[in-house]
Amino acid sequence: MGEERSVVLRKWFDLMMLYKEELAQIITYECGKPMSESLGEVAYSASFLEWFSEEARRVYGDFVPSPAKDRKILLLKQPVGVASIITPWNFPSAMISRKAAAALAAGCTVVVKPAEDTPLSALALAELAEKAGVPPGVFNVVPCSRETTPAVGEVLCTDPLVAKISFTGSTATGKVLLKMAADTVKKASMELGGHAPFIVFDSADVDQAVSGAMASKFRNCGQSGIHDGFMDKLGRAMDAELRLGHGSEPGTTQGPLINTRAAEKVVKQIADAVSRGATVLKGGKRLEGSFMEPTLLSDVTTEMICTKEETFGPLLPVIRFNTEEEALAIANASNVGLAGYFFSQDVSQIWRVMEALEVGMVGVNEGLLSTPEAAFGGVKQSGLGVEGSKYGIDEYLEVKYMCFGGLKP
Repeated sequence: MGEERSVVLRKWFDLMMLYKEELAQIITYECGKPMSESLGEVAYSASFLEWFSEEARRVYGDFVPSPAKDRKILLLKQPVGVASIITPWNFPSAMISRKAAAALAAGCTVVVKPAEDTPLSALALAELAEKAGVPPGVFNVVPCSRETTPAVGEVLCTDPLVAKISFTGSTATGKVLLKMAADTVKKASMELGGHAPFIVFDSADVDQAVSGAMASKFRNCGQSGIHDGFMDKLGRAMDAELRLGHGSEPGTTQGPLINTRAAEKVVKQIADAVSRGATVLKGGKRLEGSFMEPTLLSDVTTEMICTKEETFGPLLPVIRFNTEEEALAIANASNVGLAGYFFSQDVSQIWRVMEALEVGMVGVNEGLLSTPEAAFGGVKQSGLGVEGSKYGIDEYLEVKYMCFGGLKP
């Protein structure tokens, strides 16, 4: 019953908030986030349990007027069945709860394969799910090594008992999983790669734009008229606000990257950009282990790798542009379209750019837009379907049409 599922999900939410410090410590120690960010993720993660505990009671069907007097038309919503959930390391708790909460609210059982780098957050969620009253076998976690990940992923995508796949990760991996799921025509939702443009127009409040850039840490485009002022303020904000260190140390804002491969990727992107004419204004160096200095690049062009690949590191490349059309051309040139951000005080421009950006989510004068009430999803090769919002639960439901005939008028 939806009401029973609602109660259990709410208990799970309450337990997450009760143990938020412990859960945050796990996130910090297994993926490197500062404690402040980890605490934020725990609250964000728990918010999906709260949201879908409420949505569990609102899985409505439809009664449709019939063209014939001797029959009634009903559209029912039913759970699809077993859902495979495959998640990344960058949000080791929230990416699980965003999917699992919707699945359980709909009445599905789930099998979670967490990233090999961050299995402990998933196991902690499973422990709390059991304490909350989630029945045995309903929320399952299958940790695995990097070597066994392909084999486990194949089972989760091909087993006939699995009805649904939900994956967050790279576009390349998502395509592989979709191909494997195609043989049994499984329902699939994919949140894949993005390369979010962050556009600052001449009319923007530069201080507000700098704050948004610091919060979101995405690549940036600055219009020529305000480019130099924006870069100066952004550089000074980086000096004032960013502090490298272990995530458990007070005051740390930048922890280590997830592993040495991630640091090597950032170094490669910086070297490529510099070799093509970019200038390092701040940072640029790899430190011990997987620590990277926060890096600000200017004189960036669209030919550089850092404008084509996801980075997953503290690298901000800035491209100067002259016109709105040029900014949109740069932003829309990518084959992915997850999120996009821009800063402007021109109302007409806001509507034009918002509609023209080829992304699934747009932040206007705002660098942080994730919330359980809103639909999270992309367009183009950034994925299929949405998570969160009232639409997120539909990814785990199927509509059954019932025609009730033989009625006497």
